[in-house]
Amino acid sequence: MTDEQRKSIALEYLKAFDNKGVTSSGGGILDLFADDAQVFFPKWGLATGKKQIGQLFTDFGGLIKSILHDYATFNWIMTGTDTFACEGASAGVHRDGAWRAGVTHAGRWCDVFEVRDFLIQRCFIYLDPDYAGLDTSRYPWLSAGDRDPSKPMG
Repeated sequence: MTDEQRKSIALEYLKAFDNKGVTSSGGGILDLFADDAQVFFPKWGLATGKKQIGQLFTDFGGLIKSILHDYATFNWIMTGTDTFACEGASAGVHRDGAWRAGVTHAGRWCDVFEVRDFLIQRCFIYLDPDYAGLDTSRYPWLSAGDRDPSKPMG
């Protein structure tokens, strides 16, 4: 596979999330994964195989009312191998509140993919899963100097 082919599989996966788990061809998001694939999500852990990945996506998806990835801001780090990464930003509505990268703490993420034989073999998701920004009291720098702890620094 070429880097562009691998990238297109990962992009289809991210777009399927924005479309409630439905791919551009009308299939399900799990169709993009190998049977023994692995997905890591913070505070959930490691899902191995389509059944566990489906449970992870059901658990996560049950908390999300809507999500939209900002494709224009994606930074693809291609390696010429099956493994590559994508940094990006998103906005959406979690059951506990809305988020938007740069406006709230949530929304910036990095996914590390392994794509082989036109299927996702591995996707490790790195982000702050506190989409609604409710977990701020444990981080004193967020309210230092009379800052509004709900607003990101910088």
